[in-house]
Amino acid sequence: MTQTTAPPPRAARSTEFAVETDGLRKTYHTRKGTQVAVEGLDLKVPSGGVHGFLGPNGSGKTTTIRMLLGLIRADSGEMRLFDQPVPQALPQVIGRIGAIVEQPRFFPAFSGRKNLALLAQGIGAPSSRVAEVLDEVGLGARGRDRFRTYSLGMKQRLAIAGTLLKDPELLIFDEPTNGLDPAGIHEIRATMRGLADSGKTVLVSSHILSEVQLVADTVSIIGRGRLLATGQVDEILASADSHTVRVGVAEPQRAAQVLQAAGFLVTPSGPLLTVGIRDKTQRFEPSRVTRVLAQQGLFVSELTPVRADLESVFLDLTAEEHLGATQHPHPGAVPTGPPPGPPGSAGPSPQPGPGANGGAR
Repeated sequence: MTQTTAPPPRAARSTEFAVETDGLRKTYHTRKGTQVAVEGLDLKVPSGGVHGFLGPNGSGKTTTIRMLLGLIRADSGEMRLFDQPVPQALPQVIGRIGAIVEQPRFFPAFSGRKNLALLAQGIGAPSSRVAEVLDEVGLGARGRDRFRTYSLGMKQRLAIAGTLLKDPELLIFDEPTNGLDPAGIHEIRATMRGLADSGKTVLVSSHILSEVQLVADTVSIIGRGRLLATGQVDEILASADSHTVRVGVAEPQRAAQVLQAAGFLVTPSGPLLTVGIRDKTQRFEPSRVTRVLAQQGLFVSELTPVRADLESVFLDLTAEEHLGATQHPHPGAVPTGPPPGPPGSAGPSPQPGPGANGGAR
Protein backbone atom coordinates (compact mmCIF):
# COMPACT_ATOMS: atom_id res chain seq x y z
CA MET A 1 0.00 0.00 0.00
CA THR A 2 1.35 3.40 -0.94
CA GLN A 3 0.83 5.96 1.76
CA THR A 4 0.15 9.54 0.75
CA THR A 5 2.79 11.87 2.13
CA ALA A 6 1.35 13.74 5.08
CA PRO A 7 2.33 17.24 6.19
CA PRO A 8 4.71 17.58 9.14
CA PRO A 9 3.07 16.66 12.47
CA ARG A 10 2.03 19.41 14.79
CA ALA A 11 4.26 20.26 17.72
CA ALA A 12 1.72 18.90 20.19
CA ARG A 13 2.33 15.35 18.98
CA SER A 14 5.38 14.15 20.89
CA THR A 15 4.66 10.48 21.51
CA GLU A 16 5.18 7.51 19.26
CA PHE A 17 1.78 6.06 20.11
CA ALA A 18 -1.49 7.91 20.43
CA VAL A 19 -3.17 4.95 22.15
CA GLU A 20 -1.65 2.14 24.23
CA THR A 21 -3.16 -0.61 26.34
CA ASP A 22 -1.35 -3.25 28.35
CA GLY A 23 -3.06 -6.38 29.67
CA LEU A 24 -6.50 -4.77 29.34
CA ARG A 25 -9.32 -6.98 30.63
CA LYS A 26 -13.08 -6.54 30.94
CA THR A 27 -15.77 -9.03 31.98
CA TYR A 28 -19.56 -8.87 32.26
CA HIS A 29 -21.99 -10.74 34.49
CA THR A 30 -24.76 -12.33 32.41
CA ARG A 31 -27.47 -14.88 33.07
CA LYS A 32 -25.07 -17.50 31.75
CA GLY A 33 -22.33 -16.45 34.14
CA THR A 34 -19.25 -14.29 33.76
CA GLN A 35 -18.37 -13.47 30.15
CA VAL A 36 -14.97 -12.15 29.08
CA ALA A 37 -15.28 -9.27 26.61
CA VAL A 38 -11.62 -8.18 26.49
CA GLU A 39 -8.86 -10.49 27.62
CA GLY A 40 -5.32 -9.22 28.19
CA LEU A 41 -5.36 -6.85 25.22
CA ASP A 42 -2.10 -5.14 24.29
CA LEU A 43 -2.93 -2.43 21.76
CA LYS A 44 -0.63 0.17 20.22
CA VAL A 45 -1.93 2.82 17.82
CA PRO A 46 0.86 4.83 16.16
CA SER A 47 0.54 8.60 16.06
CA GLY A 48 -0.55 9.71 12.61
CA GLY A 49 -2.34 7.74 9.90
CA VAL A 50 -5.34 5.43 9.93
CA HIS A 51 -5.24 2.46 12.31
CA GLY A 52 -7.83 -0.26 11.73
CA PHE A 53 -9.11 -1.95 14.87
CA LEU A 54 -10.55 -5.08 13.33
CA GLY A 55 -12.52 -8.12 14.33
CA PRO A 56 -15.98 -9.68 13.99
CA ASN A 57 -19.02 -8.33 15.81
CA GLY A 58 -18.71 -9.11 19.49
CA SER A 59 -14.92 -9.43 19.49
CA GLY A 60 -14.39 -6.64 22.05
CA LYS A 61 -13.81 -3.58 19.86
CA THR A 62 -16.57 -1.35 21.25
CA THR A 63 -15.86 -2.46 24.81
CA THR A 64 -12.22 -1.44 24.38
CA ILE A 65 -13.17 1.96 22.94
CA ARG A 66 -15.62 2.59 25.78
CA MET A 67 -12.90 1.84 28.32
CA LEU A 68 -10.49 4.21 26.57
CA LEU A 69 -13.08 7.00 26.70
CA GLY A 70 -13.95 6.42 30.36
CA LEU A 71 -17.50 5.25 29.65
CA ILE A 72 -16.90 1.93 31.44
CA ARG A 73 -14.18 0.78 33.81
CA ALA A 74 -11.62 -1.89 33.02
CA ASP A 75 -11.27 -4.82 35.41
CA SER A 76 -7.49 -4.72 35.09
CA GLY A 77 -4.69 -3.55 32.84
CA GLU A 78 -3.35 -0.16 31.83
CA MET A 79 -4.41 2.40 29.22
CA ARG A 80 -2.60 5.48 27.95
CA LEU A 81 -3.70 8.26 25.59
CA PHE A 82 -0.90 10.55 24.38
CA ASP A 83 1.31 8.82 26.96
CA GLN A 84 -1.05 9.89 29.78
CA PRO A 85 -2.70 7.26 32.00
CA VAL A 86 -6.46 6.96 31.66
CA PRO A 87 -8.96 7.25 33.11
CA GLN A 88 -6.91 9.22 35.66
CA ALA A 89 -5.71 11.85 33.18
CA LEU A 90 -8.72 11.73 30.88
CA PRO A 91 -9.93 15.23 31.84
CA GLN A 92 -6.55 16.60 30.71
CA VAL A 93 -6.49 14.81 27.31
CA ILE A 94 -10.18 14.61 26.38
CA GLY A 95 -10.02 17.92 24.52
CA ARG A 96 -7.51 16.36 22.12
CA ILE A 97 -9.91 13.53 21.22
CA GLY A 98 -13.02 13.31 19.06
CA ALA A 99 -15.11 10.16 18.94
CA ILE A 100 -18.26 8.64 17.48
CA VAL A 101 -19.39 5.55 19.37
CA GLU A 102 -23.08 5.45 18.44
CA GLN A 103 -25.34 6.63 15.63
CA PRO A 104 -25.24 10.43 15.21
CA ARG A 105 -28.13 12.34 16.79
CA PHE A 106 -28.98 15.81 15.54
CA PHE A 107 -32.08 17.99 15.29
CA PRO A 108 -33.82 16.79 12.08
CA ALA A 109 -35.49 20.12 11.26
CA PHE A 110 -32.29 22.15 11.61
CA SER A 111 -29.69 22.52 8.90
CA GLY A 112 -26.34 20.81 9.23
CA ARG A 113 -24.74 24.22 9.74
CA LYS A 114 -27.16 25.20 12.53
CA ASN A 115 -26.71 21.85 14.28
CA LEU A 116 -22.95 22.36 14.28
CA ALA A 117 -23.30 25.99 15.41
CA LEU A 118 -25.33 24.87 18.43
CA LEU A 119 -22.80 22.19 19.18
CA ALA A 120 -19.87 24.61 18.87
CA GLN A 121 -21.60 26.96 21.32
CA GLY A 122 -22.17 24.10 23.75
CA ILE A 123 -18.58 22.88 23.78
CA GLY A 124 -16.90 26.29 23.60
CA ALA A 125 -15.53 25.95 20.08
CA PRO A 126 -15.20 29.09 17.92
CA SER A 127 -18.14 29.61 15.56
CA SER A 128 -15.69 30.10 12.69
CA ARG A 129 -14.90 26.39 12.88
CA VAL A 130 -18.36 25.43 11.60
CA ALA A 131 -17.72 26.39 7.98
CA GLU A 132 -14.20 24.95 8.16
CA VAL A 133 -15.26 21.50 9.37
CA LEU A 134 -18.13 21.33 6.87
CA ASP A 135 -15.60 21.87 4.11
CA GLU A 136 -13.24 19.30 5.65
CA VAL A 137 -15.86 16.55 5.39
CA GLY A 138 -17.16 17.62 1.99
CA LEU A 139 -20.47 19.12 3.17
CA GLY A 140 -19.73 22.78 2.51
CA ALA A 141 -22.29 22.97 -0.29
CA ARG A 142 -24.97 21.15 1.73
CA GLY A 143 -24.52 22.90 5.07
CA ARG A 144 -27.76 24.88 4.77
CA ASP A 145 -29.86 21.79 3.99
CA ARG A 146 -31.94 20.28 6.76
CA PHE A 147 -30.44 17.30 8.52
CA ARG A 148 -33.45 15.10 7.75
CA THR A 149 -32.75 15.45 4.02
CA TYR A 150 -29.24 14.02 4.39
CA SER A 151 -28.33 10.53 3.25
CA LEU A 152 -26.91 8.13 5.85
CA GLY A 153 -23.41 8.85 4.58
CA MET A 154 -23.93 12.60 4.88
CA LYS A 155 -25.31 12.20 8.42
CA GLN A 156 -22.22 10.26 9.39
CA ARG A 157 -19.96 12.88 7.82
CA LEU A 158 -21.80 15.60 9.76
CA ALA A 159 -21.11 13.64 12.94
CA ILE A 160 -17.43 13.52 11.97
CA ALA A 161 -17.56 17.28 11.40
CA GLY A 162 -18.87 17.65 14.94
CA THR A 163 -15.84 15.79 16.31
CA LEU A 164 -13.55 18.20 14.43
CA LEU A 165 -14.88 21.42 15.96
CA LYS A 166 -12.15 21.45 18.60
CA ASP A 167 -9.51 20.34 16.09
CA PRO A 168 -8.62 17.08 17.91
CA GLU A 169 -5.43 15.14 17.30
CA LEU A 170 -7.02 11.70 17.77
CA LEU A 171 -10.29 10.61 16.18
CA ILE A 172 -12.00 7.38 17.24
CA PHE A 173 -14.75 5.99 15.02
CA ASP A 174 -16.63 2.85 16.04
CA GLU A 175 -18.08 1.04 13.00
CA PRO A 176 -18.59 4.30 11.04
CA THR A 177 -19.82 2.57 7.86
CA ASN A 178 -22.57 0.45 9.46
CA GLY A 179 -25.74 0.62 7.37
CA LEU A 180 -24.18 2.70 4.58
CA ASP A 181 -24.48 1.93 0.88
CA PRO A 182 -21.30 1.62 -1.25
CA ALA A 183 -21.35 5.34 -2.07
CA GLY A 184 -21.62 6.25 1.62
CA ILE A 185 -18.82 3.86 2.54
CA HIS A 186 -16.61 5.45 -0.11
CA GLU A 187 -17.37 8.93 1.28
CA ILE A 188 -16.47 7.97 4.85
CA ARG A 189 -13.34 6.18 3.66
CA ALA A 190 -12.21 9.27 1.75
CA THR A 191 -12.96 11.48 4.76
CA MET A 192 -10.86 9.31 7.10
CA ARG A 193 -8.00 9.24 4.62
CA GLY A 194 -8.10 13.00 4.28
CA LEU A 195 -8.02 13.49 8.05
CA ALA A 196 -5.01 11.19 8.38
CA ASP A 197 -3.20 12.93 5.55
CA SER A 198 -3.71 16.24 7.37
CA GLY A 199 -1.68 14.89 10.29
CA LYS A 200 -4.37 13.46 12.57
CA THR A 201 -4.54 9.96 14.04
CA VAL A 202 -7.67 8.01 13.08
CA LEU A 203 -8.59 4.86 15.02
CA VAL A 204 -11.44 3.10 13.23
CA SER A 205 -13.05 -0.10 14.42
CA SER A 206 -14.81 -2.35 11.92
CA HIS A 207 -15.86 -5.92 11.26
CA ILE A 208 -15.60 -5.29 7.49
CA LEU A 209 -11.93 -6.07 7.05
CA SER A 210 -11.89 -5.64 3.28
CA GLU A 211 -13.14 -2.04 3.55
CA VAL A 212 -10.59 -0.97 6.14
CA GLN A 213 -7.80 -2.57 4.14
CA LEU A 214 -8.38 0.10 1.47
CA VAL A 215 -7.70 3.01 3.84
CA ALA A 216 -5.65 1.79 6.84
CA ASP A 217 -1.89 2.21 7.25
CA THR A 218 -1.68 -0.07 10.29
CA VAL A 219 -4.08 -2.55 11.86
CA SER A 220 -4.74 -4.58 14.98
CA ILE A 221 -6.85 -7.71 14.51
CA ILE A 222 -8.65 -9.18 17.52
CA GLY A 223 -10.85 -12.19 18.19
CA ARG A 224 -12.80 -12.74 21.42
CA GLY A 225 -11.01 -9.85 23.04
CA ARG A 226 -7.53 -11.14 22.26
CA LEU A 227 -4.93 -9.56 19.98
CA LEU A 228 -4.20 -11.84 17.02
CA ALA A 229 -2.00 -9.66 14.82
CA THR A 230 -0.81 -6.07 14.58
CA GLY A 231 1.45 -4.00 12.35
CA GLN A 232 1.69 -2.35 8.94
CA VAL A 233 -0.98 -3.59 6.54
CA ASP A 234 1.56 -4.35 3.81
CA GLU A 235 3.78 -6.28 6.20
CA ILE A 236 0.91 -8.39 7.53
CA LEU A 237 -0.25 -9.25 4.03
CA ALA A 238 3.29 -9.98 2.83
CA SER A 239 3.91 -12.32 5.76
CA ALA A 240 0.82 -14.37 4.97
CA ASP A 241 1.79 -17.29 2.73
CA SER A 242 -0.53 -17.75 -0.21
CA HIS A 243 -2.43 -21.02 0.18
CA THR A 244 -4.60 -20.56 -2.88
CA VAL A 245 -4.14 -20.28 -6.64
CA ARG A 246 -6.48 -19.66 -9.55
CA VAL A 247 -6.12 -22.25 -12.28
CA GLY A 248 -7.16 -22.09 -15.92
CA VAL A 249 -7.57 -25.41 -17.69
CA ALA A 250 -9.44 -26.63 -20.79
CA GLU A 251 -11.68 -29.07 -18.88
CA PRO A 252 -12.42 -27.38 -15.55
CA GLN A 253 -15.03 -29.90 -14.39
CA ARG A 254 -12.75 -32.92 -14.87
CA ALA A 255 -9.79 -30.96 -13.49
CA ALA A 256 -11.79 -30.19 -10.33
CA GLN A 257 -12.53 -33.89 -9.83
CA VAL A 258 -8.86 -34.81 -10.31
CA LEU A 259 -7.66 -32.15 -7.85
CA GLN A 260 -10.29 -33.02 -5.25
CA ALA A 261 -9.27 -36.67 -5.45
CA ALA A 262 -5.68 -35.55 -4.81
CA GLY A 263 -6.78 -33.77 -1.60
CA PHE A 264 -7.06 -30.18 -2.79
CA LEU A 265 -9.91 -27.80 -1.98
CA VAL A 266 -11.46 -26.70 -5.26
CA THR A 267 -14.03 -23.96 -5.89
CA PRO A 268 -15.29 -22.93 -9.36
CA SER A 269 -14.57 -19.25 -10.01
CA GLY A 270 -16.10 -18.38 -13.38
CA PRO A 271 -14.02 -20.05 -16.09
CA LEU A 272 -11.25 -20.69 -13.55
CA LEU A 273 -10.81 -22.92 -10.52
CA THR A 274 -9.73 -21.64 -7.11
CA VAL A 275 -7.48 -24.31 -5.65
CA GLY A 276 -6.18 -24.47 -2.08
CA ILE A 277 -5.15 -26.89 0.67
CA ARG A 278 -6.99 -28.02 3.76
CA ASP A 279 -4.10 -27.82 6.22
CA LYS A 280 -2.92 -24.19 6.25
CA THR A 281 0.07 -25.13 8.40
CA GLN A 282 1.54 -27.04 5.46
CA ARG A 283 3.52 -25.39 2.68
CA PHE A 284 1.46 -24.98 -0.47
CA GLU A 285 3.36 -25.88 -3.64
CA PRO A 286 1.54 -24.68 -6.80
CA SER A 287 3.82 -26.92 -8.89
CA ARG A 288 2.03 -29.93 -7.42
CA VAL A 289 -1.25 -28.66 -8.89
CA THR A 290 0.22 -28.61 -12.39
CA ARG A 291 1.89 -32.00 -11.86
CA VAL A 292 -1.32 -33.70 -10.70
CA LEU A 293 -3.24 -32.30 -13.65
CA ALA A 294 -0.53 -33.12 -16.20
CA GLN A 295 -0.49 -36.75 -15.07
CA GLN A 296 -4.14 -36.94 -16.19
CA GLY A 297 -3.51 -35.19 -19.50
CA LEU A 298 -4.82 -31.84 -18.27
CA PHE A 299 -2.53 -28.91 -18.96
CA VAL A 300 -2.67 -25.58 -17.17
CA SER A 301 -3.11 -22.43 -19.26
CA GLU A 302 -3.09 -20.09 -16.25
CA LEU A 303 -1.93 -20.34 -12.65
CA THR A 304 -2.07 -17.22 -10.49
CA PRO A 305 -1.44 -16.99 -6.73
CA VAL A 306 -4.34 -15.42 -4.84
CA ARG A 307 -2.92 -12.52 -2.83
CA ALA A 308 -3.86 -12.61 0.83
CA ASP A 309 -6.22 -9.96 2.17
CA LEU A 310 -6.99 -9.01 5.76
CA GLU A 311 -10.07 -11.21 5.82
CA SER A 312 -8.15 -14.31 4.73
CA VAL A 313 -5.39 -13.47 7.23
CA PHE A 314 -8.00 -13.25 9.99
CA LEU A 315 -9.57 -16.57 9.01
CA ASP A 316 -6.14 -18.21 9.06
CA LEU A 317 -5.35 -16.70 12.46
CA THR A 318 -8.58 -17.93 14.01
CA ALA A 319 -8.80 -21.34 12.32
CA GLU A 320 -6.74 -23.27 14.88
CA GLU A 321 -7.78 -21.37 18.01
CA HIS A 322 -11.49 -21.10 17.07
CA LEU A 323 -11.40 -17.43 18.00
CA GLY A 324 -14.48 -16.25 16.15
CA ALA A 325 -16.89 -13.72 17.52
CA THR A 326 -18.81 -14.06 20.73
CA GLN A 327 -21.59 -11.54 21.11
CA HIS A 328 -20.75 -9.45 24.15
CA PRO A 329 -23.75 -8.06 25.98
CA HIS A 330 -24.10 -4.37 26.61
CA PRO A 331 -27.76 -3.50 27.24
CA GLY A 332 -28.84 -5.05 30.50
CA ALA A 333 -25.49 -6.65 31.22
CA VAL A 334 -23.86 -5.92 34.54
CA PRO A 335 -20.18 -4.96 34.17
CA THR A 336 -17.78 -6.29 36.74
CA GLY A 337 -15.44 -4.03 38.63
CA PRO A 338 -16.13 -0.59 40.11
CA PRO A 339 -18.69 1.71 38.46
CA PRO A 340 -17.59 4.63 36.30
CA GLY A 341 -16.64 7.85 38.00
CA PRO A 342 -18.86 10.92 38.24
CA PRO A 343 -19.89 12.73 35.05
CA GLY A 344 -17.01 14.71 33.62
CA SER A 345 -14.32 12.62 35.29
CA ALA A 346 -13.88 10.38 32.29
CA GLY A 347 -15.54 12.11 29.35
CA PRO A 348 -19.04 13.47 28.83
CA SER A 349 -22.11 11.23 28.78
CA PRO A 350 -24.32 11.11 25.69
CA GLN A 351 -27.01 13.79 25.62
CA PRO A 352 -29.95 14.20 23.25
CA GLY A 353 -29.66 16.70 20.45
CA PRO A 354 -26.63 17.68 18.39
CA GLY A 355 -24.09 17.26 21.18
CA ALA A 356 -24.43 13.50 21.32
CA ASN A 357 -21.54 12.85 19.00
CA GLY A 358 -19.76 16.15 19.08
CA GLY A 359 -17.00 15.20 21.48
CA ALA A 360 -15.21 12.17 22.80
CA ARG A 361 -17.56 9.69 24.40
